[in-house]
Formats: sequence, C-alpha cells, structure tokens
Amino acid sequence: MKRQHSAQIAANHVSDPAKTATLANPGPTMDDRNLMRAWLELSRISNLPTVWTNALAAWAVAFGGFQYYQLGMLMLGGSLLYTAGMILNDVADVRFDRQFRPERPIPSGRVSLTAAWFVSSAMIGLGAWFMMVLGGANGWLVTGLVLAIIGYDFYHKPWAGSVIVMGACRTLLYLSVGYAAGAGRHIRMNSDGGNARFSIDSATTWHWPRLSWDLDGPLLMHAVVIGFYIVGLTLVARGESRPAEQSRWMRALSRLLLWSPGLMAAAFVFLGGQWLNLPILVAFVACIRYATRRMRAGGPAIGDAVGWLLAGIVIVDALAIGANSLPIAAGIAACAPLLRLWQRKIAAT
Repeated sequence: MKRQHSAQIAANHVSDPAKTATLANPGPTMDDRNLMRAWLELSRISNLPTVWTNALAAWAVAFGGFQYYQLGMLMLGGSLLYTAGMILNDVADVRFDRQFRPERPIPSGRVSLTAAWFVSSAMIGLGAWFMMVLGGANGWLVTGLVLAIIGYDFYHKPWAGSVIVMGACRTLLYLSVGYAAGAGRHIRMNSDGGNARFSIDSATTWHWPRLSWDLDGPLLMHAVVIGFYIVGLTLVARGESRPAEQSRWMRALSRLLLWSPGLMAAAFVFLGGQWLNLPILVAFVACIRYATRRMRAGGPAIGDAVGWLLAGIVIVDALAIGANSLPIAAGIAACAPLLRLWQRKIAAT
C-alpha cells in the first residue's frame, strides 16, 4: 500500500510540469525577501530619489547642457555615496541601536555588522570613483563630501553641531555636480571616425575649485539654500527622537531654515520676474505649512512632518529647475507625494 501511494505521488509530479518547474526553480524565499528588505531599510532607499533631483537641480542651475553620460555618472556616484552614508550611519550607531532600537537591521541580526562595514566602504570608493573619474567632478569637492558623510555618521550622536555637517553633505553634492557641469573645461569632445564622444580631462580633476559669485553665483546660492533646508530638517528630526533638546529658539531657527528656499524663490519671482516658478513656490509653501502644523501636534505627528519635509526636498530642487524648465520642475515637484507613500513602505528615518 505504501509503495502504491509513493508511486502515485511520483506520477502526479511527473504529470504536472508546472509543479516540477516550481520545485526546480522555487524563486526567492521568505528569507531572501527579508534580507532584501533589511538592506533597503538600512540604506533608507525611499530617500534616494532626492539625491537624483539634487544632481538634476545642480546640473540645471550650472547649465550643464546635454552631456547625459556625464550627468548619469555623477548621479550614480552620488547615489552610491548616499547609500554608503546611510549604511555607515547604522554601523556607527550599532551600540545605541542594540539598546534602544533592537529592531534595526544590524542589531536584529538581519544584516551582519561585517557585511555592513564592507558594503559601505566599497560604495564610498566606487561612488567617489564614478563622480571623479567618469563624471569629471572636482576631486577636492568630492573628498569634502566623503569626509562630511563619514564625519556626520560618527559624530551626529555626541555633537549637536553635526547638523551643520549634514547640511554640508547636500551642499557639497550640489557643488560637486554643478561645478562639473558648469566647468566645460573638464570635458573634451573627441571625434573618432565621425563618432563624437566625451572624455574627462583627469589632469584638471584635482585643481582647487575656482568658484566665484560672478560665474557661479546661482549655483552657490542654491547649494547654500539646500544646505540650510537640510539643517532645518535635521533639527526637526532631532526633535522627534530628542524632544528635550528642542528649545524655543532652536525650533524658531529650524523653521527659518526650512523656509529659506521659499524666501529665495519668492525674491526671484517678485524681484527677478521669474513668474514661471510661482506654481512650484505654491507647492513648496503648502508642503512646509502642512509639515509645521504637524510639528505643533507633537508626538508621533513629528514623524509625519519629517517624512513630508524629506519628500519636500524634491520641491526645493524643482524651485531651482523651474526657471529653466517648468514642465520638468512640475514633474519633479509632483513626485513628493509619491515619495511620502514610498516612505510608508520603507522608513525614511
């Protein structure tokens, strides 16, 4: 009887090719999906599009033109540096997280500390290489960006002033991309059998960056303002985890910094006549007003406010792009609610 039952099971497997194929190629297991999700959480992947819009905005402000390969390499390098910084942040916080955030990927054991060290280190090297060697970014600016990322990751807990370093990370990303875009002197166009191609003049990669208000004024202004916004956002985020540290003057400062992109855009609209940017400015005002109302509610509502402020980075970038291309800027600004929805799947903080 047992032999007959076993033979029947074997016959069923043979007669059903779909089942046989499924058994031969089971696909991703639950463990695989959990591991992938752990890495996505570790890298705060839902914030990654803000790095892309930062690069696009810097490129547009610096009039980078149509060198899409160069822009792609700069965006790829910036993405790797951002992801490395997020992973390294958890590596630096592992002792704190083991005590207060045991559900995080490293203390929960879903990602090993050794693997996180290795991946973040490799990404830092690759990111810098893509930006400098293939993207033509200035070596000193990229080095400053890497040092700012590492410095923030290891000192944001003990040093309150690290919020400035966090803002400097985005400012240096803007400057790295924008300087490479505006400095056509870094790019040589070669003709090989009628096929035009671009190459990087590596000899100029390590010169001290020659930034001036006369030539690079718009880039410098937008780079500083995105830094201000990120500092304000980081102060608000600290209020989420450390409410006792938030004095009244610090809350007022964070709000002023958050509004700084809108103030600059309003000045350009009403003094410079850039009326095409007005719809993007309205979207920015709506985002910040909603976030500040949520902040006043306190408690868990601060987390919602931080999420909207993070999604609002793309609107800040749209303000920079709007003067050059309103359709592109509007499309980027419209992505803010989508980023907020993505944050509900993968936490952004």
